[in-house]
Amino acid sequence: MKRSRLTTVDNPHDPFDEFPAWFAFDASSGYHTPDFLARILQDSDQLSDVDQELANEQAIDEIVKENVLGINKKVTKEIS
Repeated sequence: MKRSRLTTVDNPHDPFDEFPAWFAFDASSGYHTPDFLARILQDSDQLSDVDQELANEQAIDEIVKENVLGINKKVTKEIS
């Protein structure tokens, strides 16, 4: 299964494998990317895991498409 994460072009840390360092950099830079994503994401506890991941990917795609500040990018990783 492919997973997607939202990050910024200047964050040197992998949001999959280095989340604490990634998060610390993101917060100290004032981006608050997880909060931004949460405002866009249309999620529900009633969605299956697959549907939740799809909703997450769609929200990330929307943010990257608009990319108002020019700093957002999508990274993906195959998770088995």
